[in-house]
Amino acid sequence: MSTGLATESPTLSTRRAWLATAVLSASLLVIVMDMTILNVALPAMSADLKPSADQVLWIVDVYSLVLAGLLVPAAALADRWGRKRLLMAGYATFGLASLLVLFADSAVAVIGIRTLLGIGGAFIMPTTLSTIRVLFTDARERARALAVWASIAGLGAAIGPLIGGFLVEQFSWQSAFLVNVPLMALAVVGAAFLIPESRSADPGVWDWLGIVLSFSGITLLMWSVKHFGAQSSLLVPGGWAAMIGGSVLLTLFIRRSLRQERPMLDFGLFRNRVFTGGIAGALGSMFAMAAALLLLAQWLQAVEGSSPIRAGVELIPLAIAAAIASLAAPALAERIGPRTVMAGGIAMAGLGMIVIYLVPGELHYASVVVSLCLVGIGMGSLAIGSALIMSGSPENRAGNAAAMEETSYELGSVVGVALLGSIAAVLYRQQLDGSDVLAGLDPTAGEAARESIGSAAATAQELHLPDLAHDAGVAFTESMQVTNLIGGLLMLGVAATVFALVPKGTRLDATNSDVSR
Repeated sequence: MSTGLATESPTLSTRRAWLATAVLSASLLVIVMDMTILNVALPAMSADLKPSADQVLWIVDVYSLVLAGLLVPAAALADRWGRKRLLMAGYATFGLASLLVLFADSAVAVIGIRTLLGIGGAFIMPTTLSTIRVLFTDARERARALAVWASIAGLGAAIGPLIGGFLVEQFSWQSAFLVNVPLMALAVVGAAFLIPESRSADPGVWDWLGIVLSFSGITLLMWSVKHFGAQSSLLVPGGWAAMIGGSVLLTLFIRRSLRQERPMLDFGLFRNRVFTGGIAGALGSMFAMAAALLLLAQWLQAVEGSSPIRAGVELIPLAIAAAIASLAAPALAERIGPRTVMAGGIAMAGLGMIVIYLVPGELHYASVVVSLCLVGIGMGSLAIGSALIMSGSPENRAGNAAAMEETSYELGSVVGVALLGSIAAVLYRQQLDGSDVLAGLDPTAGEAARESIGSAAATAQELHLPDLAHDAGVAFTESMQVTNLIGGLLMLGVAATVFALVPKGTRLDATNSDVSR
């Protein structure tokens, strides 16, 4: 329970809770930015350190692998040891790891830094959610705070490439890491003075075997999906071995948790339809949207010719729409119900993705803006999902709920990028194979052009073949449009699932932790 809020007057407590939310949201902004900022810094880093192809993959992937694998034990540790303590440890780890880039002179060193950043991020991400859950006793205020949290998260994903592009162009690739240092220092100071300590009254058992099973299972499962995506093929024995192994370990962990009287991670939360609906919305939405946004960012740069900074600016409508929708969602949910707001927002995002497919003739940025705004509204509606997840779990299981939500976001994003990205890659190659220009290239250059739109653009520039760049752009655009159609239809299915799961009459200003039917 929170020890700092109980002794304060209601007015001071509310003011302090909102100031603490500002600190939590600002620190989350840094974590989310770091997930996308590397994509912009990677070319300059590769030119400087000359990593191998495998090392590049590990530089990109190790952050999310470590972060996702540690979400469950980190949340359990926060509930037991203290959420403020773990937050402070996460801020310090993240800041110091970012500072170590000054001494990074090899790809191996950067992989180590990214590992430490993943550890720091795992300490921070679920703890921000569980802390907000206990900061606000009023469910309506809590929903508004979670809306702010969600809008900041969406903003971080959108402005990460913009800030990263500016820093890399003006300074160096190291600056994309160093920008975290002063921000984390400010977070440490703000947390020390504003965030009260809190912990679960019933944190469950500390289960070392469960930690090993959950970390190994999630990491193997995420790695297998990433490996399939990197190979653009399902015919990868190593990927299947990792997926089967990860699935077996996670099954053992779930069965072990269900048999325990006081489990470290309480899967009994899924008996609550409100909680389950929120998790389904988070998992399904990120599955479709993460892949769509990745393809769109590639289209802006490789087909439209935008620089990284310009592409970041062109994605700002998404962030603005998401921020507005996040902040408006709680008030709207009070009028028409959270079930309608969340399901409707996800459906609007699905329609936004389908718009990309339905645009007649050649696709232009003006049409994309409409899609970005609709998808942004859908992202903003996920703030209601966070409120439902937290209201659908008792306070002493806030860490469990936060870990499950963050894991859903991570797993949905990775699986979506791998599977839908692979579909897009297959469609791209099939479409490009009909190009007369490609048929006239030597096998090595032709295979490079078929590999990806980035490789095709580089090959076209090197060989002075503008027709190849045009054909590759057309092929990629059509593959992106079909993939958006698939993702949009999936989003409509997710919206229907959320509407069916969340009971009619569910309200944000009530505790829904006992809704099981």
